[in-house]
Amino acid sequence: MARKAKRRGRPPGSKNKSKNTSKYKKVALTKVGKSVANMDVGQLKAYIDGLERTLAAKVQQQREILEGQLAGLQGYVSQKAAGLVRTVLQVPRTGERAKPKPKYQSKKDKSLKWSGRGMLPVWMRDEMKGTKLTKDDFLIK
Repeated sequence: MARKAKRRGRPPGSKNKSKNTSKYKKVALTKVGKSVANMDVGQLKAYIDGLERTLAAKVQQQREILEGQLAGLQGYVSQKAAGLVRTVLQVPRTGERAKPKPKYQSKKDKSLKWSGRGMLPVWMRDEMKGTKLTKDDFLIK
């Protein structure tokens, strides 16, 4: 059996993303840092207030999105939980089954009946012995 060739180098589709993104972040931070360093106190306060308003708006927007997703999940969970609660809280049956209705009846003695479960009754064997009667002949109509 031939061995599989070992891959060399980076996996397909991978790039050095960390270098590219960090470069842009440094440029953005240095520009902001230089402009903030040149501002006076009043401008800085106004700039900070603007940033706080923007941050509050973004937080509110994110909260609304997450609350919508949470509401959807709660509906799903409540449906599942309701099904589980119904199955867990069902009262277990503690009685015996109802007796099955008789399907077969004796030709000679109408009080002798059989449900068709278990062994063939003695009275049916005796009545079938020596005759052409079958089990179907004893069915209750």
